[in-house]
Amino acid sequence: MNLALASYTLWWREQVRFFRQGSRVFGAFVQPLMFWALFGSGLRASFHAPVGGGRIGYLEYFFPGTVVMILLFTAIFSTISVIEDRREGFLQGVLVAPVPRSAVVLGKVMGGTTLAVLQGTLLLALSPLVGIHLTAISFSEAVALQMLVAFALTALSFCIAWRIESTQGFHAIMTLFLMPLWLLSGAFFPAKGVPGWLGFLMQINPLTYSVAAMRRILYPGDIQQATDLPPLGASLAVTLAFALAAFTVASLLARRRGKDGR
Repeated sequence: MNLALASYTLWWREQVRFFRQGSRVFGAFVQPLMFWALFGSGLRASFHAPVGGGRIGYLEYFFPGTVVMILLFTAIFSTISVIEDRREGFLQGVLVAPVPRSAVVLGKVMGGTTLAVLQGTLLLALSPLVGIHLTAISFSEAVALQMLVAFALTALSFCIAWRIESTQGFHAIMTLFLMPLWLLSGAFFPAKGVPGWLGFLMQINPLTYSVAAMRRILYPGDIQQATDLPPLGASLAVTLAFALAAFTVASLLARRRGKDGR
């Protein structure tokens, strides 16, 4: 009961805190949407998709990657609150409460996950504008996949924020690690035709399989769109393992911090 109450309280606090800060709402949703519109329009003339029989434009190809980018941006913005809570003393008060550290991690991660899925779902609703027509089943599957991906990314961002003492340092890590994680996922450009070393990095990137799963769900039964993509089952398995590993590491870090009192 204490675990559930603590997790719910932190989850609810994240929702209230997020929607009271209009700049965070704007940054987490509008910025990826702007990237999608600008890159999609600018590269449309020179992009020839190696999948889908070459019949899809860049706006359509980039759409699944933009959904994942929204999940990533929201995860980043939501976990910045970990650094702010530490500076304000709120985190120290939570750590001395008689609840497991995993409850603290779960509440913070689920708070960011919920916000990410809400914004990603808003973009999914715009899919008919780029020629992606989802059924009720495929839309529900895409939302469920978003929950898994958002949980993994938020837990990973939590791990980074937990060890960083300043928001400036967090933004530096975001630029050097989290953004390349997305860029090398097949969201921005396909793996087909890239140099061998770059293809290797994309293969070991867990987010590659999340983007591949999203593409397979958005194009159910379309064999052409699934060219050179990992199987859906394997993609979901890697994404699930990614989420569990990130949450486990986050829980261990939180427990360790509670012991040494840093």
